[in-house]
This record gives sequence, structure tokens and C-alpha cells, in this order.
Amino acid sequence: MFVVWVDIQVKSEHVEAFIRASADNHRNTIQEPGNRRFDVLRLNDQPTHFRLYEVYVDEAAFKAHQQTAHYFRWRDTVEPFMAVKRSAEKLTSVFPEPWA
Repeated sequence: MFVVWVDIQVKSEHVEAFIRASADNHRNTIQEPGNRRFDVLRLNDQPTHFRLYEVYVDEAAFKAHQQTAHYFRWRDTVEPFMAVKRSAEKLTSVFPEPWA
């Protein structure tokens, strides 16, 4: 499985709007045939710091996700909310494999 771990720091005044926009992206992404997981996580000790944990069947499925209307909507909406540019790491799942 192809995994993406995104690190996002949001300006404090935009946290609730970021969460709303991310909920829309989450709801739509989990409907994609190549998606296996899409978690929006918030750090307990840093309420303006979020992580996205995304799992796709392969890199092609991830790239397809990046071409969806909901991804573009999320990206364009949350860009001005960011305190710093978001960063992403690409990983390969070792366990569990295969995902159900």
C-alpha cells in the first residue's frame, strides 16, 4: 500500500474552518475506489497542528486522488489557513499487508 503522511500547521483563527474543509475532503476521499484510509488527526498538545494519514492501493490511486474536485476544493480552501507550507512524506506499508 502507498501511504502519505501530511504535516499541517494551521493559523489559530482558521482551525474550525480547516476542520470543516477537511471533513468534506475526508468524506469524499474515502469513497474513492483506490483509497483504503483517510484519517485527519489533531495533535493533543498542539491544537493547531494536524496530520493526514492516507492509504491508497498504489501511487496511481494517490495521484488520481490529487485530480479530484474535492481535493482541489480542499487544497484551495485551506491554503490561506496554513501557518507554514504543509509537508508530506510518502511511505510503503509493510504491515498490515494486504489491506482489506
